Amino acid sequence: MRFGMARSARILLPETPLHLVQRGNNRGTVFEFLGDARRYLEFLDEARKLSQVDIHAYVLMTNHIHLLVTPPGEPEGVSQMMKLLGQRYAQNFNKRHQRTGGLFEGRYHSCLIGEEAYLFACYHYIEMNPVRAGMVKEPGEYRWSSYHANALGVDDSVITPHDSYLASGQDPEARQRQYRRLFRDPLFHRHLRWRISATRRDEATPSPAEAPFIFPRLSQRLGSDP
Repeated sequence: MRFGMARSARILLPETPLHLVQRGNNRGTVFEFLGDARRYLEFLDEARKLSQVDIHAYVLMTNHIHLLVTPPGEPEGVSQMMKLLGQRYAQNFNKRHQRTGGLFEGRYHSCLIGEEAYLFACYHYIEMNPVRAGMVKEPGEYRWSSYHANALGVDDSVITPHDSYLASGQDPEARQRQYRRLFRDPLFHRHLRWRISATRRDEATPSPAEAPFIFPRLSQRLGSDP
């Protein structure tokens, strides 16, 4: 008899950003039409308010979603948000497209983001997805991402700016200008590829540069001596 490997427990920390990735079941399509994407964002806005989770960046791709989030209060709010969102959207999608069965993979992937440099690298990675996929030449050409809010100041009820984003300029125009500069640079931080790989593996382990930030808070969260 063969047994599958046990899934690792999620480690979530209050006020610590997370990069989340959720994929369609068997890499299947989760957005067929523009109306699907609009409904997803509506459900996302409702779920993040109910669960008290801040969303800083997102991108909706054809068969997967990336989110950059922070749970300001109880970190378990992230799991609650993803459960509410997944259930409501899947039900709506199945009804609209006359289908049955699971829409998303059973488990979303997540990784803690500690250091500010990695936070902005994650912003960049998420919003550059459509460019890397060859769908557009510039991130601003893609409709279904937070780039329009973070870089261009377009109102988006889903987005709550992270404190590090707010600290990047004295006023909204300065912050947007500074943010756009990120996308003119390659922004290949030394551990960026490691970080994205860790998200795919669903690992909470920080990179060497982030360890001094993460580990003291993690030990406190688990009830150990810092």
